[in-house]
Amino acid sequence: MTIQVTHTHGERIVVSSGDVELLSYVYRPDPDPFESRKPYIHPLRTLTGNLVSGYRPNDHRWHKGLQMTASHLSEQNFWGGNSYLGPEVGYQRVDDRVGSMRHDGFSAVESTDERLDIAEELTWVENGGAEWAKERRGVSVHSVDAASGSYAIDWSIDLTNVRDAPLAFGSPTTAGREMAGYTGLQWRGPRDFTGGAVLGPEEGQEGQELMGTQGPWLAFSTSHDDVDAHSTLVFAHAPENLDEERAVHASHWFVRSTPIPTVAFSWAFFEEFELAPGESFAFRYRVLVADGAWDRERIAARLGELPW
Repeated sequence: MTIQVTHTHGERIVVSSGDVELLSYVYRPDPDPFESRKPYIHPLRTLTGNLVSGYRPNDHRWHKGLQMTASHLSEQNFWGGNSYLGPEVGYQRVDDRVGSMRHDGFSAVESTDERLDIAEELTWVENGGAEWAKERRGVSVHSVDAASGSYAIDWSIDLTNVRDAPLAFGSPTTAGREMAGYTGLQWRGPRDFTGGAVLGPEEGQEGQELMGTQGPWLAFSTSHDDVDAHSTLVFAHAPENLDEERAVHASHWFVRSTPIPTVAFSWAFFEEFELAPGESFAFRYRVLVADGAWDRERIAARLGELPW
Protein backbone atom coordinates (compact mmCIF):
# COMPACT_ATOMS: atom_id res chain seq x y z
CA MET A 1 0.00 0.00 0.00
CA THR A 2 1.14 3.54 -0.68
CA ILE A 3 0.80 6.66 1.44
CA GLN A 4 0.06 10.29 0.66
CA VAL A 5 1.43 13.18 2.73
CA THR A 6 -0.18 16.62 3.04
CA HIS A 7 1.60 19.42 4.92
CA THR A 8 -0.48 22.39 6.04
CA HIS A 9 2.42 24.68 6.97
CA GLY A 10 2.32 26.05 10.49
CA GLU A 11 -0.35 23.55 11.52
CA ARG A 12 -0.04 19.83 10.77
CA ILE A 13 1.28 16.99 8.63
CA VAL A 14 -1.32 14.43 7.54
CA VAL A 15 -0.58 10.89 6.33
CA SER A 16 -3.26 9.06 4.34
CA SER A 17 -3.54 5.74 2.58
CA GLY A 18 -6.29 5.47 -0.01
CA ASP A 19 -9.31 7.26 1.40
CA VAL A 20 -8.25 6.80 5.06
CA GLU A 21 -6.46 9.56 6.99
CA LEU A 22 -4.11 7.44 9.08
CA LEU A 23 -2.75 10.18 11.30
CA SER A 24 -2.26 13.87 11.76
CA TYR A 25 0.89 15.27 13.40
CA VAL A 26 -0.27 18.59 14.84
CA TYR A 27 2.45 21.08 15.79
CA ARG A 28 0.62 24.41 15.99
CA PRO A 29 0.37 25.83 19.55
CA ASP A 30 -2.69 24.75 21.54
CA PRO A 31 -4.95 27.53 22.81
CA ASP A 32 -4.85 26.65 26.53
CA PRO A 33 -1.43 26.79 28.25
CA PHE A 34 -2.81 24.76 31.20
CA GLU A 35 -2.95 21.75 28.87
CA SER A 36 0.82 22.06 28.25
CA ARG A 37 1.20 23.20 24.66
CA LYS A 38 3.12 20.66 22.60
CA PRO A 39 2.86 18.68 19.34
CA TYR A 40 0.81 15.49 19.23
CA ILE A 41 -0.60 12.85 16.87
CA HIS A 42 -4.39 12.86 16.59
CA PRO A 43 -6.46 11.51 14.98
CA LEU A 44 -4.75 8.13 14.73
CA ARG A 45 -6.53 5.41 12.72
CA THR A 46 -6.01 1.86 11.53
CA LEU A 47 -5.78 1.00 7.83
CA THR A 48 -9.54 0.39 7.71
CA GLY A 49 -10.22 3.74 9.36
CA ASN A 50 -11.00 2.78 12.97
CA LEU A 51 -10.09 5.54 15.43
CA VAL A 52 -7.46 4.49 18.00
CA SER A 53 -6.61 7.79 19.72
CA GLY A 54 -8.49 10.01 22.14
CA TYR A 55 -8.43 13.80 22.22
CA ARG A 56 -9.23 16.07 25.19
CA PRO A 57 -11.41 13.50 27.02
CA ASN A 58 -13.64 14.97 29.72
CA ASP A 59 -11.59 13.33 32.49
CA HIS A 60 -8.21 14.71 31.31
CA ARG A 61 -8.44 17.54 28.78
CA TRP A 62 -4.64 17.56 28.37
CA HIS A 63 -4.54 13.99 27.01
CA LYS A 64 -4.12 14.30 23.25
CA GLY A 65 -3.54 11.19 21.19
CA LEU A 66 0.16 10.30 21.13
CA GLN A 67 2.47 12.92 22.64
CA MET A 68 5.80 13.40 24.36
CA THR A 69 5.42 14.47 27.99
CA ALA A 70 7.31 14.94 31.25
CA SER A 71 5.01 14.92 34.28
CA HIS A 72 7.60 16.05 36.84
CA LEU A 73 10.61 18.00 35.61
CA SER A 74 12.42 20.15 38.18
CA GLU A 75 9.09 21.20 39.74
CA GLN A 76 7.56 21.94 36.36
CA ASN A 77 4.78 19.95 34.63
CA PHE A 78 5.23 19.22 30.93
CA TRP A 79 2.36 16.71 31.02
CA GLY A 80 -0.43 19.24 31.42
CA GLY A 81 -3.31 19.72 33.82
CA ASN A 82 -3.14 19.49 37.61
CA SER A 83 0.21 18.94 39.29
CA TYR A 84 0.78 16.25 41.94
CA LEU A 85 2.29 18.01 44.97
CA GLY A 86 2.70 15.06 47.33
CA PRO A 87 0.56 12.74 49.47
CA GLU A 88 -0.58 15.43 51.89
CA VAL A 89 -1.69 17.85 49.18
CA GLY A 90 -2.53 15.63 46.20
CA TYR A 91 -3.35 17.14 42.82
CA GLN A 92 -3.73 20.89 42.56
CA ARG A 93 -4.14 23.36 39.75
CA VAL A 94 -0.90 25.35 39.68
CA ASP A 95 -0.85 27.36 36.49
CA ASP A 96 2.70 28.63 36.87
CA ARG A 97 4.08 25.08 36.99
CA VAL A 98 2.86 24.02 33.53
CA GLY A 99 5.54 24.22 30.83
CA SER A 100 5.40 23.81 27.06
CA MET A 101 7.30 22.32 24.13
CA ARG A 102 7.82 24.89 21.39
CA HIS A 103 8.04 23.82 17.77
CA ASP A 104 11.07 25.63 16.33
CA GLY A 105 11.03 24.11 12.87
CA PHE A 106 11.63 21.04 10.74
CA SER A 107 15.15 20.21 9.60
CA ALA A 108 13.63 17.62 7.26
CA VAL A 109 10.24 16.45 6.01
CA GLU A 110 10.85 13.68 3.50
CA SER A 111 8.22 11.40 1.99
CA THR A 112 7.92 8.67 -0.62
CA ASP A 113 5.07 6.36 -1.55
CA GLU A 114 6.25 4.05 1.24
CA ARG A 115 7.28 6.22 4.20
CA LEU A 116 7.37 9.63 5.85
CA ASP A 117 10.35 10.86 7.86
CA ILE A 118 10.13 14.02 9.97
CA ALA A 119 13.06 15.64 11.78
CA GLU A 120 11.86 18.35 14.14
CA GLU A 121 13.59 20.86 16.41
CA LEU A 122 11.82 21.81 19.67
CA THR A 123 12.54 23.79 22.82
CA TRP A 124 11.18 22.85 26.25
CA VAL A 125 10.16 26.11 27.93
CA GLU A 126 9.30 26.44 31.63
CA ASN A 127 6.26 28.47 32.60
CA GLY A 128 8.20 31.68 33.15
CA GLY A 129 9.70 31.58 29.65
CA ALA A 130 13.14 30.15 30.39
CA GLU A 131 14.46 27.66 27.83
CA TRP A 132 15.36 24.47 29.67
CA ALA A 133 16.04 21.87 26.98
CA LYS A 134 16.53 21.48 23.25
CA GLU A 135 15.02 18.43 21.59
CA ARG A 136 15.69 16.76 18.27
CA ARG A 137 12.64 14.65 17.46
CA GLY A 138 12.11 12.07 14.76
CA VAL A 139 8.71 10.78 13.64
CA SER A 140 8.49 8.19 10.87
CA VAL A 141 5.52 6.36 9.34
CA HIS A 142 6.37 3.21 7.44
CA SER A 143 5.64 -0.48 6.73
CA VAL A 144 2.05 0.11 5.60
CA ASP A 145 1.02 -3.45 4.85
CA ALA A 146 -2.44 -4.57 3.74
CA ALA A 147 -1.63 -8.26 4.21
CA SER A 148 -0.97 -7.86 7.93
CA GLY A 149 -3.43 -5.00 8.33
CA SER A 150 -0.84 -2.83 10.07
CA TYR A 151 1.66 0.00 9.84
CA ALA A 152 4.36 1.42 12.12
CA ILE A 153 5.15 4.78 13.69
CA ASP A 154 8.68 5.35 14.98
CA TRP A 155 9.23 8.18 17.47
CA SER A 156 12.67 9.24 18.70
CA ILE A 157 13.82 11.87 21.18
CA ASP A 158 17.29 13.33 21.70
CA LEU A 159 17.09 15.86 24.55
CA THR A 160 19.85 18.23 25.74
CA ASN A 161 19.81 20.24 28.96
CA VAL A 162 20.52 23.91 28.05
CA ARG A 163 19.82 25.13 31.58
CA ASP A 164 22.63 26.14 33.96
CA ALA A 165 21.38 23.61 36.53
CA PRO A 166 20.52 19.89 36.41
CA LEU A 167 17.12 18.81 35.11
CA ALA A 168 15.45 16.38 37.53
CA PHE A 169 13.04 13.95 35.86
CA GLY A 170 10.42 12.27 38.02
CA SER A 171 6.76 11.23 38.16
CA PRO A 172 3.84 11.24 40.61
CA THR A 173 5.24 7.98 42.01
CA THR A 174 8.61 9.57 42.76
CA ALA A 175 6.60 12.35 44.48
CA GLY A 176 4.77 9.84 46.70
CA ARG A 177 1.79 8.46 44.77
CA GLU A 178 2.02 4.68 44.44
CA MET A 179 1.94 3.09 40.97
CA ALA A 180 1.35 6.37 39.13
CA GLY A 181 4.73 6.68 37.43
CA TYR A 182 3.48 8.26 34.25
CA THR A 183 5.83 10.37 32.14
CA GLY A 184 7.51 10.16 28.72
CA LEU A 185 5.85 9.23 25.42
CA GLN A 186 2.15 8.76 26.20
CA TRP A 187 -0.86 7.41 24.30
CA ARG A 188 -4.46 8.06 25.26
CA GLY A 189 -7.08 5.80 23.73
CA PRO A 190 -10.63 6.68 22.76
CA ARG A 191 -13.52 5.78 25.03
CA ASP A 192 -14.10 2.33 23.51
CA PHE A 193 -10.60 1.21 24.54
CA THR A 194 -11.71 1.38 28.20
CA GLY A 195 -11.58 -2.14 29.62
CA GLY A 196 -9.57 -3.40 26.66
CA ALA A 197 -7.12 -6.29 26.75
CA VAL A 198 -3.50 -5.62 27.77
CA LEU A 199 -0.87 -8.17 26.78
CA GLY A 200 2.85 -8.63 27.41
CA PRO A 201 5.34 -10.82 25.53
CA GLU A 202 5.47 -13.66 28.09
CA GLU A 203 2.73 -16.17 28.88
CA GLY A 204 0.66 -14.91 31.81
CA GLN A 205 1.57 -11.26 31.29
CA GLU A 206 -1.88 -9.77 30.99
CA GLY A 207 -3.97 -6.88 32.27
CA GLN A 208 -3.01 -4.01 34.50
CA GLU A 209 -0.61 -6.26 36.41
CA LEU A 210 1.87 -5.02 33.79
CA MET A 211 1.83 -1.62 35.49
CA GLY A 212 5.39 -0.75 36.53
CA THR A 213 6.99 -3.74 34.79
CA GLN A 214 9.66 -3.78 32.11
CA GLY A 215 9.67 -5.48 28.74
CA PRO A 216 10.39 -5.07 25.05
CA TRP A 217 6.74 -4.48 24.11
CA LEU A 218 3.20 -4.15 25.39
CA ALA A 219 -0.03 -4.53 23.40
CA PHE A 220 -3.50 -3.03 23.92
CA SER A 221 -6.56 -4.38 22.03
CA THR A 222 -10.24 -3.51 22.04
CA SER A 223 -13.59 -4.22 20.44
CA HIS A 224 -14.95 -0.99 18.97
CA ASP A 225 -18.26 0.67 19.52
CA ASP A 226 -20.40 1.36 16.45
CA VAL A 227 -18.49 -0.97 14.10
CA ASP A 228 -17.98 -4.74 14.31
CA ALA A 229 -14.21 -4.60 14.54
CA HIS A 230 -11.19 -4.93 16.80
CA SER A 231 -7.99 -2.91 16.84
CA THR A 232 -4.59 -3.50 18.44
CA LEU A 233 -1.80 -1.08 19.30
CA VAL A 234 1.65 -2.46 20.10
CA PHE A 235 4.11 -0.24 21.98
CA ALA A 236 7.71 -1.36 21.50
CA HIS A 237 11.11 -0.24 22.74
CA ALA A 238 14.14 -0.02 20.50
CA PRO A 239 16.64 -2.60 21.82
CA GLU A 240 18.99 -0.01 23.34
CA ASN A 241 16.22 1.49 25.50
CA LEU A 242 16.36 -1.49 27.85
CA ASP A 243 20.13 -1.88 27.86
CA GLU A 244 21.17 -1.92 31.54
CA GLU A 245 24.52 -0.38 30.64
CA ARG A 246 22.92 2.78 29.27
CA ALA A 247 23.32 5.97 31.28
CA VAL A 248 19.67 6.81 30.71
CA HIS A 249 17.35 5.72 33.49
CA ALA A 250 15.58 2.36 33.07
CA SER A 251 12.12 2.41 31.46
CA HIS A 252 8.95 0.87 32.91
CA TRP A 253 5.43 0.57 31.58
CA PHE A 254 2.69 2.85 32.77
CA VAL A 255 -0.56 1.22 31.63
CA ARG A 256 -4.22 1.50 32.56
CA SER A 257 -7.19 -0.18 30.93
CA THR A 258 -9.66 1.19 33.47
CA PRO A 259 -10.87 3.74 34.40
CA ILE A 260 -9.12 5.24 31.38
CA PRO A 261 -7.17 3.64 28.52
CA THR A 262 -3.59 4.88 28.44
CA VAL A 263 0.01 3.70 27.99
CA ALA A 264 3.27 5.54 28.61
CA PHE A 265 6.92 4.58 28.14
CA SER A 266 7.90 5.89 31.58
CA TRP A 267 11.54 6.85 31.98
CA ALA A 268 11.19 7.79 35.69
CA PHE A 269 8.53 5.49 37.13
CA PHE A 270 10.05 4.63 40.51
CA GLU A 271 13.13 6.85 40.79
CA GLU A 272 14.17 10.33 39.70
CA PHE A 273 17.18 10.85 37.51
CA GLU A 274 19.10 14.00 36.67
CA LEU A 275 20.44 15.37 33.42
CA ALA A 276 23.43 17.64 34.02
CA PRO A 277 23.85 20.94 32.14
CA GLY A 278 24.99 20.27 28.57
CA GLU A 279 24.26 16.54 28.78
CA SER A 280 21.79 14.64 26.59
CA PHE A 281 19.72 11.49 26.57
CA ALA A 282 17.99 9.64 23.74
CA PHE A 283 15.22 7.06 23.33
CA ARG A 284 13.58 5.37 20.34
CA TYR A 285 10.09 3.91 20.33
CA ARG A 286 7.76 2.13 17.90
CA VAL A 287 3.96 2.00 17.83
CA LEU A 288 2.40 -0.68 15.63
CA VAL A 289 -1.17 0.20 14.59
CA ALA A 290 -3.17 -2.84 13.54
CA ASP A 291 -6.65 -3.98 12.58
CA GLY A 292 -7.89 -7.02 14.49
CA ALA A 293 -7.29 -8.53 17.92
CA TRP A 294 -3.70 -9.74 17.76
CA ASP A 295 -2.22 -12.49 19.94
CA ARG A 296 1.37 -12.81 21.15
CA GLU A 297 2.50 -14.98 18.25
CA ARG A 298 1.18 -12.59 15.64
CA ILE A 299 2.64 -9.55 17.42
CA ALA A 300 6.08 -11.12 17.82
CA ALA A 301 6.12 -12.24 14.19
CA ARG A 302 5.26 -8.79 12.84
CA LEU A 303 7.69 -6.98 15.12
CA GLY A 304 10.39 -9.40 14.00
CA GLU A 305 9.74 -8.45 10.38
CA LEU A 306 10.41 -4.76 11.05
CA PRO A 307 14.09 -4.02 11.58
CA TRP A 308 15.21 -1.05 13.64
